[in-house]
Amino acid sequence: MNFPDNLKYTKDHEWVLVEGDIATIGITEFAQGELGDIVFVDIPSEGESLAEAEVFGTVEAVKTVSDLYMPVSGTVTEINAALEDSPELINSEPYSEGWMVKITISDASQLDSLMSPSDYADMVS
Repeated sequence: MNFPDNLKYTKDHEWVLVEGDIATIGITEFAQGELGDIVFVDIPSEGESLAEAEVFGTVEAVKTVSDLYMPVSGTVTEINAALEDSPELINSEPYSEGWMVKITISDASQLDSLMSPSDYADMVS
């Protein structure tokens, strides 16, 4: 299983790529594997402000629907429009083309509570 070193992780299986005050968020390879074939994604629209731990959308797989939890507070600046027509990108490219939202981080101190790749790997193994 792959847990890129440049990402931070949540106990709810989201990953976060931090670039300045922008965070790109998706779900981990482990999470998509547990869900199975993803058929639909419901994510917020641009401009929406969300609090840390708030549900920011859902991922629907063939057999289940799973909530997505915001790793840090922020305002959505971009959504991955490709997921509308190709939600399976989350299965095939969870850390690249399968990203879900980009946000402007409103409280950078919340990043300190996220997990390192090794801590996340320990949690799921």
